[in-house]
Amino acid sequence: MNLIQIKKQAHKPKYKQIVESVEMAIINGELKTGDKLPSLNAIKTRHKISRDTVISAFNELKARGIIDSTVGKGYFVASENIQVKTKVFILFDELNAFKEDLYNSLLRHLGDNVQVDVFFHHFNKDFFADIIKRNLENYSYYVIMPANLEGIEAYVKLLDQEKVFILDQMREEFSDYSAVYQDFENDVFSGLSTLTADIKKYKNFKLIYSSDKQPLGILRGFKKFCENKQIDYQVLPDFNETLVSEGTLFFVLEDKHLILIIKTMKEKKLVMSKDCGIVSYNESIIKEVLEGGITTLSTDFKLMGKQLAEMIIQNKKAQIANTNRIKIRNSL
Repeated sequence: MNLIQIKKQAHKPKYKQIVESVEMAIINGELKTGDKLPSLNAIKTRHKISRDTVISAFNELKARGIIDSTVGKGYFVASENIQVKTKVFILFDELNAFKEDLYNSLLRHLGDNVQVDVFFHHFNKDFFADIIKRNLENYSYYVIMPANLEGIEAYVKLLDQEKVFILDQMREEFSDYSAVYQDFENDVFSGLSTLTADIKKYKNFKLIYSSDKQPLGILRGFKKFCENKQIDYQVLPDFNETLVSEGTLFFVLEDKHLILIIKTMKEKKLVMSKDCGIVSYNESIIKEVLEGGITTLSTDFKLMGKQLAEMIIQNKKAQIANTNRIKIRNSL
């Protein structure tokens, strides 16, 4: 059975003819899920073409999830759904409510004929490297959220730069890559600046900041704002109950700290917005209703998902700074 058909005089590239041959074999029932494909060398020899041409064809089919490979055994049919045109790899740092909004928006705008697989590195460099290395050539596009991980650019460079999109945190080593990102420093400075009058009602402004997880731009924007507006401030690595006292305003980056501050305020019988205040980073639906509403400074994660989807669908190369907004509620 000669599955692969290549016409010498055809206008289509030879690798594309190989792709279409495999698709037609699946449509006609000649290939089923689990069936083994002819080897790279067999196709190369029979059709007198380069091995790279065959590899290009198989990589495209693999990126679409139609075929897969096993070391020492070769290539086999992984799916008979040839309508899956694009296969997208997403590497998040961790799962939380606003990343779920981003993910759902991305799926909605990508449409039905796209397969999206999500992985998490949990701010662990070894996890990051292992996930990348295990998925080389498996996807049409790669969406990478690098977070604060250092020394990971070597692993990102294992991927075809044309297929990579950097998400959320832009860094100098990825300046040549397409991206949808947040300008953390300027967003924090400008956002807090709109709240200057309310912030100055408090005695001091405290930021709970983890250098392992949080973007450096947030810290820079916070310090820049406080020093520019002559506001007494502190940057603290973690939360403890003694931080909660009358006249304190918190800039909170993690939801667990938000809950602990509210719990401690209740225990100390302090009134929200009168005795203590909170500005929380990143919008979520729970912050609309918690304690009558928590003031947030946040990018639009649904828009970020939409912009990323448009770039993938159009194979668009650009760097887009996502919008940021303040929502003033009862906590300030």
